[in-house]
Amino acid sequence: MSAEPLVAIDNVSFSYDRRPILKGISLTIPKGKVVAIMGGSGCGKTTLMRLINGQIKPSKGTVKVAGQIVPELDSEGLYLLRRKMGMLFQFGALFTDMSVYDNVAFQMREHTELPESMIRDLVLMKLNAVGLRGAAKLMPSELSGGMARRVALARAIALDPTLIMYDEPFAGLDPISLGVIGKLIRELNDALGATSIMVTHSVSESLAIVDYVYFVSEGKVVAEGTPDEIRASEEPFVHQFVGGLPDGPVPFQYPAKSYAEELMGVRSA
Repeated sequence: MSAEPLVAIDNVSFSYDRRPILKGISLTIPKGKVVAIMGGSGCGKTTLMRLINGQIKPSKGTVKVAGQIVPELDSEGLYLLRRKMGMLFQFGALFTDMSVYDNVAFQMREHTELPESMIRDLVLMKLNAVGLRGAAKLMPSELSGGMARRVALARAIALDPTLIMYDEPFAGLDPISLGVIGKLIRELNDALGATSIMVTHSVSESLAIVDYVYFVSEGKVVAEGTPDEIRASEEPFVHQFVGGLPDGPVPFQYPAKSYAEELMGVRSA
């Protein structure tokens, strides 16, 4: 891993009310790399993304992005930092009452003073990068799921962000669209010289494009490594997750008393 990470999370803990989500977690995201954060539902993956973009503050530990301590930034500083970030939300989250063109132009109009003629050129450039320049006039309701995700990706890179974050970018996609999105994530990251973080459950698709993986379980990093190291891992949770096994450290059965005892109890009732 790089000695100069873009994102550094050091010994971070976080709780919702009294329910601990993250428990002294540490990880680094090097500049220019695509890094996946994997783990089961509720393990703290999305919470990590919210800490990185400053939506929430850790109860303990340090979150740094581009050398800045995120929880210490005032509103203006946080606003400026977020302008350097792009976000691809789960299922795209396009503005349904705006055309494809206007969805991509939105950030440029909100955060810059560029003339409309230049915005037009930039929007068409971003749409061309995701293969949808010809769909500029369509409305989100006229798009397939894969096309909508590609428009959302064009919107995420509208301001040439330093850091791009993806929340379950492969969710709900057919195999062809899934392959297209994976290819675009890798190619756009390299073309922009950006750094990408993916929160995902999609093992095979992610391992094909990322540089490094962190596995999170119960609020802690339980394994990390390159895709090849993760595939070869003998750590029980990683083995179960990568193999899609129904039982293991994450049990199939929800904790309960003995099945036989419960049946006997029902009969004697």
